[in-house]
Amino acid sequence: MATAAPATKKSPAKTPSKAAASKPSAAKGPAKPMLLLLDGHSLAYRAFFALPVEKFSTTTGQPTNAVYGFTSMLINLLRDERPSHVAVAFDLSRQTWRSEEFADYKANRSASPADFKGQVELIKEVLAALRIDVLTAENYEADDVIATLTTRAEAEGMTVRICTGDRDALQLVTDAVTVLYPMRGVSDMTRFTPEAVQEKYGLTPSQYPDFAALRGDPSDNLPGIPGVGEKTATKWIREFGSLGELVDRVDEITGKAGDALRNSMSSVLQNRRLTELVRDVELTADPLELVAQPYDREAVHEIFDNLQFKVLRERLLETFEQADETSTEGFDVAGVRLGVGQVAGWLAAHAADTVGLSIRGRWTPGGGEVDTIAVADAAGVSAVIDVAALGPADDAAVGEWLADPLRPKVGHDLKAPVNALAARGWRVEGITCDTALAAYLALPGQRVFDLGDLVQRYLHRTLDARPVEEEEPAEQLTLEFPDAVTDTETAVEVDAVDAAAEEALALDRAEMIKALAVIDLAAVLQVSLVESGQQALLTAMELPVMDVLGRMERTGIAVDLPYLEDLRSTFDSEAQSAAAAAFAVLGHEVNLGSPKQLQVVLFDELNMPKTKKTKTGYTTDADALTALHDQTQHPFLTHLLRHRDVTKLKTTVEGLLKAVGDDGRIHTTYLQNIAATGRLSSTEPNLQNIPVRTDEGRRIRAAFVPGRGFDNLITADYSQIEMRIMAHLSEDVALIEAFRSGEDLHTAVAVRAFGVPASEVTPELRRRIKAMSYGLAYGLSAFGLSGQLKISVEEAREQMDAYFARFGGIRDYLRRAVDVARLEGYTQTLYGRRRYLPDLTSDHRQRRELAERAALNAPIQGSAADIIKVAMLNVQRRIDSEGLKSRLLLQVHDELLCEVAPGEQEKLTALLREEMAGAFPLEVDLDVSVGVGRSWDAAAH
Repeated sequence: MATAAPATKKSPAKTPSKAAASKPSAAKGPAKPMLLLLDGHSLAYRAFFALPVEKFSTTTGQPTNAVYGFTSMLINLLRDERPSHVAVAFDLSRQTWRSEEFADYKANRSASPADFKGQVELIKEVLAALRIDVLTAENYEADDVIATLTTRAEAEGMTVRICTGDRDALQLVTDAVTVLYPMRGVSDMTRFTPEAVQEKYGLTPSQYPDFAALRGDPSDNLPGIPGVGEKTATKWIREFGSLGELVDRVDEITGKAGDALRNSMSSVLQNRRLTELVRDVELTADPLELVAQPYDREAVHEIFDNLQFKVLRERLLETFEQADETSTEGFDVAGVRLGVGQVAGWLAAHAADTVGLSIRGRWTPGGGEVDTIAVADAAGVSAVIDVAALGPADDAAVGEWLADPLRPKVGHDLKAPVNALAARGWRVEGITCDTALAAYLALPGQRVFDLGDLVQRYLHRTLDARPVEEEEPAEQLTLEFPDAVTDTETAVEVDAVDAAAEEALALDRAEMIKALAVIDLAAVLQVSLVESGQQALLTAMELPVMDVLGRMERTGIAVDLPYLEDLRSTFDSEAQSAAAAAFAVLGHEVNLGSPKQLQVVLFDELNMPKTKKTKTGYTTDADALTALHDQTQHPFLTHLLRHRDVTKLKTTVEGLLKAVGDDGRIHTTYLQNIAATGRLSSTEPNLQNIPVRTDEGRRIRAAFVPGRGFDNLITADYSQIEMRIMAHLSEDVALIEAFRSGEDLHTAVAVRAFGVPASEVTPELRRRIKAMSYGLAYGLSAFGLSGQLKISVEEAREQMDAYFARFGGIRDYLRRAVDVARLEGYTQTLYGRRRYLPDLTSDHRQRRELAERAALNAPIQGSAADIIKVAMLNVQRRIDSEGLKSRLLLQVHDELLCEVAPGEQEKLTALLREEMAGAFPLEVDLDVSVGVGRSWDAAAH
């Protein structure tokens, strides 16, 4: 293995942007070879405690905070230090020569936190993808490996950078060796040179282990000298020069400190032996063999997909832009900027087959504008259409071509650009591939679909123009400039014009390259989708859904603005009342948003049972406080939780108010390629996240109303769709009968599972059955069920056994689903949407179990997502084909929300029931509930 050597991106000569200019250049590396060494376990632990695990976990539940922090630190180090050689050293185990000599060495350290376990192996997978060597040595610590490599590297004339959280490494510092010590978190590094060590400790690096032996080290369980602190230890070493000299002249130390030193001499000498790093460990690699190399692009994508590191991957790809070994330098740009009267002719001549599109413009909720449209044909000929400069005939030609469904077009992430075109009055038809959506289907675990990255990944090329040889004809973009002038003032103006023209030229070139690239990228991705059986998902589902979502975004949903403003005031008042009530219980005020102040109140003043311990004290997160309230019923917690709830609701309302456009409507943005299961998400604002089962959430939904010229809102949603899909997939006779009986599902299941008459199914028993039925589809264990229902694990296990005894088909399906996914490497929905789960064959138990739970859930949740998409498409097609003026406004999980035009309520209600119920032929009917009202809340059912 080797590492991601930062490489500069090849590009034509041009003035670099500020961002590009700030990137380090490989050509400016150190004169001597530089070796970067990292202490793997030390830095992983620091990262783990620096980043909250609750904010760094995958959707399958795998903690990733240590991996994220370590990888982030590594990227920064590679960027800033630009090493020519690199390696990471890890401990093999706690059993080393030090623990053999001193049995209590590190014995005070507790077992690794449960959330940390497995993350070191993930870090090693990241390092393998980056081609960075991992080194270990039996019976030695990572420090010894680093010391050995450092000693050898110096002998080879190399400079060395050591990144570690262990100060014992300071003994290695020389003019050629610098220790990078993380001070806070994973970003702030202190550089320890010989001068910095002297300034910090008043000692030379070679004296540091003598000082450490006297001071002791609580983290390693090395005893100090009673009554002797760091100042005294430093004073002795500075006075005597070394520990050896101090030992020889120990009688010169008088007083209690001298007595304590003499009494502790054996432990001090032992400390000195243990803190001395070994410099001659037998290793499998020499420093000069640890050459930094380009990372493995495919492996990086695979591990970053699994870890769901979207932002970190973007940082890596942006910081270390590298062409693959098989890549060319870019694309041939042979294009023109079309002038007035030239657009129609170019489109007629070059747009007979598939055309690549790249649209430069902006779409903002409720509006947008378009600057240029770059077009390219399959032969590699491209052009730029300056939208602002179009004449009437050109404008009509562009509009006609865009709206022609028989003129195939491909592009990348087209929903927002198409919205911008629509805002200008242009309709777009004939999109045969959106490469962002195609890549999403091919790589469902990935979280970012950058065009440049996909072009390198699939085409092994870069989004650059190939340099044009001087003897080649200049068939490139041409811009006309004013004639040369001699007047100084005018010359300055011409310089400004030239600079603006150069900038415009660069922008045009970049857009044409994108238009060229998407043609080839679309072809490759479509082959991949055909091979995986997902091409129809792109053409018959995702592309039409993109069109419908764009229409919904442009339409938006109306809100009652005065009502929403009053609601904000109400929630603000309720938050203040809850805070006042909480303060009254305490007898004083406290910052209810401060975890530190709450820790003092809860665990010191009120002496409540301790919650989970974190690096900053005992947690005060929502789950912990809710559990604490259930346990204590303390009134302070009652008011605190209420304050948190209404404060969150107030924040939600404030976000909605900010999102109201000039048209009085909120235009959310739908994200189509985020969730691996295929579910849509909503952002800016997130309209899928408004609570539906609470009174306050319904009060917020009451703010959404029909717009001017419309009568009502209609909501239509599926009832128990995931359980119906479970019945279909498992073919469980008893569950299918329960649905077909017409009884309440959970009551019917309770009757069959526990053999009680329907009249004796209590609300509590129904609640348990509901939790179990849905939980099983998510891999719920007896332990998890016991936590949900607040019953013993044994009782939960008994209930699950009784359930499976009656519904054996479900049990068999769940087992089969995991076995098949493990064999094939992926799951599939009813429509063939895949989700790849490589961890199903992992040797690491926790990762394997997380993947198994995902294998249970993905086919069911993914099928539900596909069904609602098909229903949405069918509803929109019917609305269009029947000429209705009613409009589809929102999709919220299993629910569709429509705006009803006058006189269309009955027809739209029937249409919704018919199209949603007929979206997929399950073994049990899809049940659709419909409600009508003057607000989103009033339309609930």
